[in-house]
Amino acid sequence: MARPRTDARAQLLAEVVDHLARTGVAGLSLRDLAASIGTSHRMLVYHFGSKAGLLAEVVRHVEADQRAQLEALAASNTSTDGGTSQRIRAMWARWVDPAMQAQERLFFEMVGMALQGDPAMQPLLDDLILPWLEPMTALRRAAGVDEADARSDARLALAVTRGLLLDLLATGDVAATTLAFERFGQLLRAAEPARATRSGQRDRKRSS
Repeated sequence: MARPRTDARAQLLAEVVDHLARTGVAGLSLRDLAASIGTSHRMLVYHFGSKAGLLAEVVRHVEADQRAQLEALAASNTSTDGGTSQRIRAMWARWVDPAMQAQERLFFEMVGMALQGDPAMQPLLDDLILPWLEPMTALRRAAGVDEADARSDARLALAVTRGLLLDLLATGDVAATTLAFERFGQLLRAAEPARATRSGQRDRKRSS
């Protein structure tokens, strides 16, 4: 059997994500979804296999872009004073953008259904935590934090970020959640031994 064309599959997935971000997942049927986005039930099954397969791809698609940003941050040169802080603030600004909130609402809806035991959603839990931890851990290691603390910080950062995004969706309070996120960033930076070392090096260079 020929493999589905990657570009056609990607375009179809993007249309599905956009539609579900506006309508939600509850009560979803592939036939109704197909009719809504101008394709056929047969094409959805051909490209994704099943409802569970499609929904798993939807969540992977929604999170892949955010993880790509985080991985780019971890791989970037963060030696410039304030560089990491500025990049993290830029990422948060994107996450709180109203254009992203529909996808975030979809994410929390689907995870909630998975945690309630919906068999179609169970595969979503596989990628909920672990794929995020390595790029976040790399950021903490680059800041001079030892391996064990870096991994704990990564899990904590993931929990805080998702908690604040849920707060934002529930309250709509961009200002308060942004302040809380920046405060958490300050606490993380205060625990970075390399930060103090770099500051001391710069002070010595200025005094010489």
